[in-house]
Amino acid sequence: MNVIEKVQHYLDQYKMDLKIIEFEESTSTCELAAAALGVEVGQIAKTLLFLADGNPVLVVASGDNKIKSNKLKKLLGASKVRMADPETVKRVTGYPVGGVCPLALAEAVPVLLDDSMYRFPVVYAAAGTPRSALPVTMEQLEIITGGRWADLV
Repeated sequence: MNVIEKVQHYLDQYKMDLKIIEFEESTSTCELAAAALGVEVGQIAKTLLFLADGNPVLVVASGDNKIKSNKLKKLLGASKVRMADPETVKRVTGYPVGGVCPLALAEAVPVLLDDSMYRFPVVYAAAGTPRSALPVTMEQLEIITGGRWADLV
């Protein structure tokens, strides 16, 4: 089973009729994904792995915003927060940088969903490869990721 099939299989259990979109061109950055989809950069739900005092936490936020590490530290009660390196991202999530999907993860990791995405009826998350996207509503995103909402930007 390839990565797209794995993610689609995970999605199918929720019976929400969620379907992955695959592209010929790269969608590995928010700008590239937005161009491929014909939407604004903010509608791209970027998924980033952080290490809070060494513990992984996944953050999903609008592509046009930057995560404020001080807000993340405060929320998690951590003294140090940094972005994970590409090898750690691949090991913990099971996905490469540029294609990190916020669900069907290799390891159980807390997921935080940034409130900034509520500006849009639908956002597009990567679906495990740097040439894929998954359109979801905020309610669907919360359910399929098991994430909790927070103000992180």
